Amino acid sequence: MMTLANKITLTRAALAIVMFLFIIMPFGWARLFATLIFIIAASTDWVDGKIARETNTITPFGAIVDPFVDKILVAAAFFAFVGIKELDIPIWAVFFILLRELMISTLRVIAALEGKVMAAERWGKFKTVIQMTAVGTIFFVLDVYHLSHILTGGAKSTCIILFITLQKVPYAITAIAAVITWISAISYLKNNWELLKKSWSLPVCK
Repeated sequence: MMTLANKITLTRAALAIVMFLFIIMPFGWARLFATLIFIIAASTDWVDGKIARETNTITPFGAIVDPFVDKILVAAAFFAFVGIKELDIPIWAVFFILLRELMISTLRVIAALEGKVMAAERWGKFKTVIQMTAVGTIFFVLDVYHLSHILTGGAKSTCIILFITLQKVPYAITAIAAVITWISAISYLKNNWELLKKSWSLPVCK
């Protein structure tokens, strides 16, 4: 029977898909709703880990799939953000973030083939926090933009001024997330270099 923690993890993956669909809708209400979905999905990342530890139900599935689902959530958001011209998200930064995630996911598969579970490292956890923070910040800027079109009076003026002030933030924070993401990649590669070399080399005949 699947554990509760793993069910929550898979729910987060489903929420990521729903969030993506709402972001790409060109409606303010849809993107505001997508923000709520992201907050709920990001919260489950902490919840499933806590449940697994406190109930002693940590599984190999959870150890591998949980970080993979985090990548789906982040990738879904960044992919959708790139298509919104008001955000000016640097596509090169998104490409390098996704490249890193695919590379480290491949390394996890290699470790699994060797009968090992590659645990999350400190840099990897920090990277996830930075990426989630970046996505949350970009959502905030996007919501301010849409509220400036929905609200009226003084609230509308405040949102317009706030959006103009924050307009360059999505570009900058995505670039920062890309740099942190690759620092974590270097850490993973360094700590698993022997495993990687073994995977691409032929067995030594004795």
